[in-house]
Amino acid sequence: MGTPGYGRYRALIFSAMFVGYTLYYFNRKTFSFVMPALMGEIALDKDDLGLITSSQSAAYAISKFASGVLSDRISARWLFSSGLLLVGLVNVVFSRSSTVPVFATLWFLNGLAQGFGWPPCGKVLRKWFEPSQFGTWWAILSTSMNLAGGLGPILVTLLAQTSSWRGTLALSGALCVAVSFLCLGLIRNEPADVGLRNLDVAPSKGKKGPSSADSTLRELLLSPYLWVLSTGYLVVFGVKTCCTDWGQLFLIQEKGQTALVGSSYMSALEIGGLVGSVAAGYLSDRAVARVGLSLHGNPRHGLLLGMMAGMAASMYLFRVTVTAHSSKAAPFWILALGPLTAVTGFTEHELWILVLGAVFGFSSCGPIALFGVIANESAPPNLCGTSHAIVALMANVGGFLAGLPFSTIAKHYSWDTAFWVAEVTCGVCTLAFFLLRNVRTKMGRLPKKAE
Repeated sequence: MGTPGYGRYRALIFSAMFVGYTLYYFNRKTFSFVMPALMGEIALDKDDLGLITSSQSAAYAISKFASGVLSDRISARWLFSSGLLLVGLVNVVFSRSSTVPVFATLWFLNGLAQGFGWPPCGKVLRKWFEPSQFGTWWAILSTSMNLAGGLGPILVTLLAQTSSWRGTLALSGALCVAVSFLCLGLIRNEPADVGLRNLDVAPSKGKKGPSSADSTLRELLLSPYLWVLSTGYLVVFGVKTCCTDWGQLFLIQEKGQTALVGSSYMSALEIGGLVGSVAAGYLSDRAVARVGLSLHGNPRHGLLLGMMAGMAASMYLFRVTVTAHSSKAAPFWILALGPLTAVTGFTEHELWILVLGAVFGFSSCGPIALFGVIANESAPPNLCGTSHAIVALMANVGGFLAGLPFSTIAKHYSWDTAFWVAEVTCGVCTLAFFLLRNVRTKMGRLPKKAE
């Protein structure tokens, strides 16, 4: 149910953030998109490419955390717009550069600016949408990344027919600069900025002074639920990264599948993830609309637990049922996919692998969206950006653990053992979340009436 007088502003603000964040993500990946053309002009070896991309990744992890904290202290509108402006300027300068040290420095600056994108979005969404709508719009906004990632390579290929890689980078950078000013003009931090009542503030009864909902950083950090969410996000994001980074190699090197099946598995995972993100937001919002938010437990927990269990189950089936001998490995119900073999060109067993990929993507991207939503809405209004920054930082730790530590297990034992470790970790985390489902979910100081 909408709130009268808010509709036009919501539409303009959400559209500006969607277009803006699509450009954020597109310009985060432009180096990867133009890499083949760039290497045709400038000699770059693998170490050079690794240095450039790693410089951006390191800067982004630092900046995203700092931006989450900053979004609670300065204007989210200015933070989002200035970051997009800097991203655009960096890309324009990058298009006029030719040496590896300059490339690495500029892409480090790109990573710093990239971190200014998402935390302000979460802050603005919470201010403009009711709790029963927050998850849905958060999930829809996150699809801007899928849009940019999916259309980006196609657009760059088309542009390459009429322009060089330098022209492509300059054009995308200039577009960022232009849209940054558009976002600055359209985005508003909260309804009060345009004379409307803020949705997260109860009507005043004549008392003035600081809100009882305001909390200190120390009170937030002492909230057990913050660390429950952080640990869960670390595990889920780490396990998801394991499958996206190493699933293709696992299929090819240890399960005897072709490179085509491996790449198709990755595509199925991303498609399932897109659907899972939106479904998680929408369905959990319906749960919030039915029962509302309370001090203990969260209506989104039921869906979160179901999806985390789906992750563990799909990983188990992926590890156990997929082998090079399709006639023995495919479950009996996979025969239902028989009619699709003629259409897709895949065998029934290969289609089963794609189904498992889609299910895992659906089950993993849903919780990733929900952890961000819950961390934001469970925190005090004055610290919701900081709360999200902390759990997102823990997710980045999970992503790191999915790299060298995970591959080291595979090196000394096997891919099967490494994926078994990820599967068990996910299952234990799901069980822990089930046992903690009624924990106090409101972080920080409680209003006196609630206490």
